Amino acid sequence: MYNYQITIEYLGTNFVGWQIQKNGVSIQSIIQKCLTKVLGSKIKITGSARTDAGVHAKEQSANFIFNKEIKDKYKFLNSVNFFLRNKTISIIKINKKNINFHARHNVKKKIYKYIIFNRATNSPLCENRSWLIKKKLDIAKMKKGIKFFLGTHNFSSMRASSCSARSPVKTITKAKIKKKGNKILIFFESKSFLQKQVRSMVGCLKYVGESKWKPEKIKSVINQKKRELCAPPAPPDGLYLEKVFY
Repeated sequence: MYNYQITIEYLGTNFVGWQIQKNGVSIQSIIQKCLTKVLGSKIKITGSARTDAGVHAKEQSANFIFNKEIKDKYKFLNSVNFFLRNKTISIIKINKKNINFHARHNVKKKIYKYIIFNRATNSPLCENRSWLIKKKLDIAKMKKGIKFFLGTHNFSSMRASSCSARSPVKTITKAKIKKKGNKILIFFESKSFLQKQVRSMVGCLKYVGESKWKPEKIKSVINQKKRELCAPPAPPDGLYLEKVFY
């Protein structure tokens, strides 16, 4: 038996999310069907993160067990991506791993990126790939606000009601904001995140950038642990699973 890790890039706009669901087409289901077709054996993959509907990935990671060695990686990638060519999904790498490797359980940290397109007019090039906010945001205030997410906290106030995580306590090891032209790039690093946590944190930063909240309000919202006190979560369009580390 052989254990393979694949690195996947996708636009999540037309999918119900990563995980297989009854209410629509998932990224996991599409990839499994393509792998099964190419390898001639039923394949089940395990992903590092269960991205929500509309969320994208630059480097999602997954693994699968196969009973034969894949010797020609170039041929494998070309074959799989031929069947994925109209699906806004691409397998960009494959690596043979130890048989005990698990794409989710062995994660050391993940980086999520959120893109805000901050301009008075929309951009066809950024549609479904960023959050258009027409009112100019105060980056200096947002940079002050983002610091309150750093460290270990109970993030119950930024957790979706459908979240299945055992504990609401998470540790944010890095959090930063960059401005690049009309784009505001927001990065969060942690071993794991709650469902809708990143989008909720971005929603709070938007309120700070609009001067609806003072930066210190974020600390208060975290400490009170009440979902109703949180700002509305940012839309999924601007969220990307940027990188997974093992």
